[in-house]
Amino acid sequence: MIKVVRGNPTPEELAAALAVVQARAAATASTSSGAPLPPEEWSTPARIARHPVPRPGPRAWARTYWPA
Repeated sequence: MIKVVRGNPTPEELAAALAVVQARAAATASTSSGAPLPPEEWSTPARIARHPVPRPGPRAWARTYWPA
C-alpha cells in the first residue's frame, strides 16, 4: 500500500511514482533469492563496494571512477 503523506500529487505524478516503485521492486526481486537481508547486513562493505579496487599503476585513478 502506498499512502501520500504530504502534498497533493496529480494522477500522472502518482502513476509515475508508482511505476518507479514497481520497476525497482521487480528488479530487486529478479536479482535476489527472495529472502530479505537481515538488518545487520544492510551496510556490509561487500554490498557497498561491489567492484574490486583496481590495482595500482598508470592511470589507476581513472579506473577508480569509470566502470570497466
